[in-house]
Amino acid sequence: MAEGLTFALKRLEIEYKDVVVVSGIGCASRFPFFFNTYGFHTLHGRVLPVATGVKIANDDLTVVAVGGDGDAFAIGGGHIPHAARRNVDMTYLVFDNGIYGLTKGQTSPTSAVGFKTSSSPYKNGDEPLNPLMMLLSYGASWVGQSYAGHQHDLADMITQAMSHKGFSFLRILSPCVTFDKTDNTYANLNLHVRDLPEDHDTGDFMAAMSAASQTNEPALGVYFKEDRSTLAQVMNATISRASDSV
Repeated sequence: MAEGLTFALKRLEIEYKDVVVVSGIGCASRFPFFFNTYGFHTLHGRVLPVATGVKIANDDLTVVAVGGDGDAFAIGGGHIPHAARRNVDMTYLVFDNGIYGLTKGQTSPTSAVGFKTSSSPYKNGDEPLNPLMMLLSYGASWVGQSYAGHQHDLADMITQAMSHKGFSFLRILSPCVTFDKTDNTYANLNLHVRDLPEDHDTGDFMAAMSAASQTNEPALGVYFKEDRSTLAQVMNATISRASDSV
């Protein structure tokens, strides 16, 4: 994944001094330490509030938020709707391995039904969240999915996400080789992942939702994208109107 972000920064000709990488707690938390950019290793589940604060403070910065499925969809799940609907101009990379890997393999919000772990010794009975459908319903203006086993595709997807003006969300299927020996492995995903159909319309919200609902064979690519005002643009317009009324 680190190579993918490095590739994206070079391809987009973004200087490291103009980048801030923000992480939470979990297997993805050390991601900022892999780059000669500014970085912020923040609290569990608080990636998006901190990243939003960075972007509001200096809109010229390129902000990349990173986290895992536990950090994003459990303790941090309440922050996603607001970053998405406000269209904060940042990229959110979520490395989804369907497990709490850092704390020795407990179930996470995206763990499969029947998954036996230390926190579910009689197998997990909870239905997993669908991150793509969540982000689409919350109003994210760019939603995509990639796979850690396809490095070239991953690098291209990170580049596309970062080039989008607005809130871009990229779910990266990232098997945990230590604690997950179920269907969510590189061997199985290599057989089941596929590309979105060539005729998929990224501007069709309902088509994106339909594609996101098909989880048995995860599709890779851009599900949805739209151009609309970012949080900074809305705030600047409000300031201008307020100034004119004085």
